[in-house]
Amino acid sequence: MRLRTALPVGILGLAAWGALHAQKPFKEYPAIEYENFALPPDWNQKAEWTRARLRYPDIYGYPNHNRYRLRGGEPFPGMWTMDYPRSDRHLLRGVRRLTRIDARSVEQVVSLDGEDEIYNWPVLYGVEVGHWLLPDDEAKQLREFLARGGFFMCDDFHGDQEWATFTESMTKVFPDRPIEDIPDKDPIFHTLYDLDERFQVPGALYFETGLTYEKGESGKVPHWRCIRDDKGRIVVAICHNMDLGDAWEWSDDPKYLEKWASLAYRIAMNYFIYDLTH
Repeated sequence: MRLRTALPVGILGLAAWGALHAQKPFKEYPAIEYENFALPPDWNQKAEWTRARLRYPDIYGYPNHNRYRLRGGEPFPGMWTMDYPRSDRHLLRGVRRLTRIDARSVEQVVSLDGEDEIYNWPVLYGVEVGHWLLPDDEAKQLREFLARGGFFMCDDFHGDQEWATFTESMTKVFPDRPIEDIPDKDPIFHTLYDLDERFQVPGALYFETGLTYEKGESGKVPHWRCIRDDKGRIVVAICHNMDLGDAWEWSDDPKYLEKWASLAYRIAMNYFIYDLTH
């Protein structure tokens, strides 16, 4: 993977969004894996860009019909919180180091709640989307978000069953747009790094199983897929049978191989810069 000449990206593309409304302040939520995760010392410094994380309803009933509890008895916080916030903050630190994007050091959690807040954050990330369950109104707002120039990256879902759950909701978002494999020569793989050699990025389950894949035979082959707009621009980047979120989360752990973390960061940098320049 060869590093290409760094682009003077800065904040190209954000001007098109403008200041629609005042952005809501940073807020932390209860999560599956972490509580009281330390804030970086510069968490409240202003910056021009951050990656938002999508808070969505899931097949387990979160948030309105929650059927589960955590071990301590607390309400299940939703599948959208997987790896949160450690993964987000490691990733954003990488954006600051590896690109010229003026990135904030903490994430922003957003919802498809019918309000305009989501339109303030042009890059949106969804984790564990093999468990989401978008009602019609939220699917409609995600479609509107993408039609206005937004970019949605989703990750960390595996096998045929989770793919079917993902596409059931994504078909509501785009009933008339196909999901396609991204060809190796597509610009999204060649904005900052040349990513001709890509491989499966495993999750932390590897620590227990020694396997790079999940969900049996149907989870063995990684897929970089997308949905495009009318001009051919990728607006939904789909990372299936891989776990980039875990790679960012565990990138500081010596047990997690550097080659996996490195690829996960490079994919993210390429995707973000693609969004800002296309």
